[in-house]
Amino acid sequence: QVQVVESGGGLVQPGGSLRLSCAASGSIFSIYAMDWFRQAPGKQRELVAGISSGGNTNYADSVKGRFAISRDNAKNTVYLQMNSLKPEDTAVYYCRTRATPSGSTSMYIYWGQGTQVTVSS
Repeated sequence: QVQVVESGGGLVQPGGSLRLSCAASGSIFSIYAMDWFRQAPGKQRELVAGISSGGNTNYADSVKGRFAISRDNAKNTVYLQMNSLKPEDTAVYYCRTRATPSGSTSMYIYWGQGTQVTVSS
């Protein structure tokens, strides 16, 4: 079984910064891409940023130049550094991990429970 847990959300003023973390744990054989999504009230969940196992990254246009995704493969952890935050960044942020659990030959998708980010003065 694989568990995915996010942390680091909170309330921040416009222009401020936050760093989200997402750790995958459990019986893991291999982890592949790790991604951050967000969902604002009344809106669909959207991809914010992703990083491959080799370190290739991609970003939504709305966060390019402000957010940075990185990962520590030794810790099975992905980070999202969010700078110059805007009120429209307010959302629940979710981590998605693709992984193969120990004893399996299949890849599965795992989601965290989400962490709230609120940007407000």
